[in-house]
Amino acid sequence: MTYCCAVKLNAGLVFASDSRTHAGVDNIGRFSKLHVLEQPGERVITMLSAGNLSVTQGAIEHLHRAVRQGDVLNWTNAASMADVAMLLGQAMRQVRERDEPYLAKSGIDASASFLLGGQIQGERPRLFLVYSEGNAIEATAETPFLQIGEIKYGKPILDRVIRPEIGLLDATKCVLVSFDSTMRSNVSVGLPIDLLLLPINHLRADMKFHIDEQDAYWRELSDRWAVGVRRVFAELPPPQWYPDTQQ
Repeated sequence: MTYCCAVKLNAGLVFASDSRTHAGVDNIGRFSKLHVLEQPGERVITMLSAGNLSVTQGAIEHLHRAVRQGDVLNWTNAASMADVAMLLGQAMRQVRERDEPYLAKSGIDASASFLLGGQIQGERPRLFLVYSEGNAIEATAETPFLQIGEIKYGKPILDRVIRPEIGLLDATKCVLVSFDSTMRSNVSVGLPIDLLLLPINHLRADMKFHIDEQDAYWRELSDRWAVGVRRVFAELPPPQWYPDTQQ
């Protein structure tokens, strides 16, 4: 299992993914799920992947192959992020059409999904969820964050905090707390975390961070969040209908 989260703000975009692909007593695999395509100063495109690793890697390779082959439409000349989402969806369909019958014979699930976001010069930043079937939805002001993978444990804090008008740093803190909550409840999601911030009109992926077990800020954030939650819980008043004679 995995957990990926992306946030669309007035100030830009935040992307984060864990790196765990298998979990068990003696079977833990780690692969980066954050992928960047960029032409600095002109466009930057970020993908977070979840699901069947061979399918997601195959879909990304399709995007690179289209450039090498000189396809008329590819990620380097697409006019909008919606066009890039369409290209990624087409790549997903092609890989699944090729591989899924063989995977099914071995009982292997071929489903996969992507969070795709970024900015092309002249267009506002945009964020999409590309489904396994190749179709996509776009984040909106009413739904400014998208998740894939093990989403349920980290969603409550995002629902309470994320709004389009908050800043990149506050959104980053919220996303990291979302990861901390997920990791505490599901061992299949784990460090390291790959994090990328894309300020609006920055058009280069130079704010990328790798957070592992030795990261001092991560340890402080996790500890202080746990202490803060317990403190707030202890400060909650008892319900008025609770009998005074009971403890």
